Amino acid sequence: MNWKRRAGAAFAGLTLALGIAAVPAQAATAAAALAPPDISLANIKAHLNQLQTIAQQNGGNRAAGGGYNASVSYVEGKLKAAGFTTTRQTCTSCAGQSQNLIAEWPKGDANQVLMLGAHLDSVTAGPGINDNGSGSASILETALTLARTNPEMTKRVRFAWWADEESGLRGSRFYVNNLPAAERSKIKTYLNFDMIGSKNWGYFVYDDVASIKAVFDEYFASIGIQTEGDSEGDGRSDHASFKSAGIPVGGLATGAGDIKSSAQAQKWGGTAGQPFDNCYHRACDTTSNIPDTPLEKNSDAIGYAVWKLAVNATQKNDYSLSLNPASGTVQPGQSTQVTVSTAVTSGSAQQVALSATGLPAGATATFSPATVQSGGSSTLTIAAGANTPNGTYQVTVVGDGPDADHTAPYTLTVGTSSVRTFSNTTEYPINDLATVSSPISSTASGAAVTPVKVSITATHTCSEDLRISLTGPGGRSYPLKSESSGSCSSFGTKDFSVPVTSENASGTWTLVIYDAYYYDTGKLSSWSITV
Repeated sequence: MNWKRRAGAAFAGLTLALGIAAVPAQAATAAAALAPPDISLANIKAHLNQLQTIAQQNGGNRAAGGGYNASVSYVEGKLKAAGFTTTRQTCTSCAGQSQNLIAEWPKGDANQVLMLGAHLDSVTAGPGINDNGSGSASILETALTLARTNPEMTKRVRFAWWADEESGLRGSRFYVNNLPAAERSKIKTYLNFDMIGSKNWGYFVYDDVASIKAVFDEYFASIGIQTEGDSEGDGRSDHASFKSAGIPVGGLATGAGDIKSSAQAQKWGGTAGQPFDNCYHRACDTTSNIPDTPLEKNSDAIGYAVWKLAVNATQKNDYSLSLNPASGTVQPGQSTQVTVSTAVTSGSAQQVALSATGLPAGATATFSPATVQSGGSSTLTIAAGANTPNGTYQVTVVGDGPDADHTAPYTLTVGTSSVRTFSNTTEYPINDLATVSSPISSTASGAAVTPVKVSITATHTCSEDLRISLTGPGGRSYPLKSESSGSCSSFGTKDFSVPVTSENASGTWTLVIYDAYYYDTGKLSSWSITV
């Protein structure tokens, strides 16, 4: 929590539309589906232990110039592994130009954002495990729980870990001030969590917006806990940056340097006449100074609020549809088989009728069985007729359920490859358009200085017949080799260095391999590429 004094007047007349939320559970009862998940205390404590270790390795703190950057890397690594797309925003007004970390879950209405935030920096005096490792670890585990359960969403949920709060809310102010007005208007609620594991704890709920406070109060009432408005933290943490921009705010705290009263001790336990956190902004703000009780209850309250405000109460019965393999070759008069798999992705299982479209003339598709319960599988047999034309065809497998329909593509090759046209010349490709990552770097003048180095391993009996090229991000094609006369030799492994002179940026390169002769007996059955 930041040292600044209270600032700003309470918003009058702001309201928030609240919806009953549900956590999805496959084949679960409706009652179970309505319950928000438990936010794991053990996982939160594991995050805090890691933050403590980071502080110990960086001069005893997690401030800018200390362990802040390593803290960001730890949180970002967990989020990326869970499937989040993360963004680091360099705060030019922050100490050491430290970075805010933003992560958004890609479901729900992008025009209605529920945002949760906690500052990730500490003061230089200590590791900052309660202030504010507690809030940072709790919203991290809430984000990971959201990814694991993957419910249907009504709102988009965005998480933020702020830089340099301790020097005056600089990270969150930078973020809000640099948001375009249209983007700022999409944030319907901001929830802040700054110190939720104080040793002599209280249960404080931000009272800036009554309807938001009511969500948290509803949870605490359900477990028999009375709350109070957070007067100590008003204007002193990152919610003030959002409040000043007209965004409705809420949040939780367990107290900092203020003294617990006798009435509060009678209501919550603990010691009257002592600070809520006697290690506030001190070296003793470590994992040993955080009790489990307030950390667990406040974390579950955070999960409750996310599910209440952003998760869809009515879960759609849905499933996925996949094919293995996704492509195959068959000769005229012969058949090939494909495994069609389904899996329940939300709600309950449903009957799915299977069919296929896009078959070439004379070909047939049969499913065994033709209808499956989502979660089951079927065997698709595609048989080519004796007169089915040679060529490559895009077959679509269709799943038709009462609640959802899905499709999956299957590439069917009958006989030899179909004719394709490249640069007004009829050619006969064996494999084409495989994307590779580019090691190109750029100078200030825009000229690339690093050649593209490519190693290709291919199984082909006549390498002289192959044409190979790379197409750069700018659209220019760079030939690696073309066909030549002479006897055939196996391709094997070949290395190429492409002299690049006109590409001006890194990007995606396209590898093209094709056979220049229709009647060639060689066949490219496999290939790999190393950049």
